[in-house]
Amino acid sequence: MTDFVDRWLIAADAGLRTVTGTARATRQRPWAEEGAPGGPLTEGERRLAGSLMRVNHVGEVCAQALYQAQALTARSDAQRSQMEQAASEEQDHLAWTEARLRELDDRPSLLNPLWYAGAFAIGLAAGRAGDRWSLGFVVETERQVEHHLAGHLDRLPANDAASRAIVAHMKADEAHHAQQAQQAGAKPLPLPLRWLMRGAAKVMTTTAHRI
Repeated sequence: MTDFVDRWLIAADAGLRTVTGTARATRQRPWAEEGAPGGPLTEGERRLAGSLMRVNHVGEVCAQALYQAQALTARSDAQRSQMEQAASEEQDHLAWTEARLRELDDRPSLLNPLWYAGAFAIGLAAGRAGDRWSLGFVVETERQVEHHLAGHLDRLPANDAASRAIVAHMKADEAHHAQQAQQAGAKPLPLPLRWLMRGAAKVMTTTAHRI
């Protein structure tokens, strides 16, 4: 019982740090490769980069909620540990995107508490369905995020080397999380559920781009 309460308190603390913007990275922030294009951004480029990085920051807010909830509902210690490790790596993404937003003189989404609460509820539902289904949810989520980040790499200004380095590193981490979940025995999600997840993600990204 004590262990259960402790896990919920840790999850609550993680949630507060996520929505209040006080998360801290444990890994060094990715930097642009030597010789990568860079330089001052025009006002239009700055606004575009800020909007895209705000969407990415919202994605990391949701990732924290999902992984914390799935860790709480994991049936095995191995799965709980895997979810907690992924949450730690996603926390780095959260801190990196938040720092980049400040550099771009932009802000996080005003709806972050709502995004977090919704994603946490979804994560609880995925975890309650069982470990293999929960892992399947991770695989599908991370594959969709990887595709989304690839699109942002195409859209980010060519000379915004700082944002591009962060997004590229995030994309590699998401692919790794999906691979880990697949190897751990993920069960493929039904096609209608995958469509529903894509639709929900589209609503979130479209809204976060502006608000």
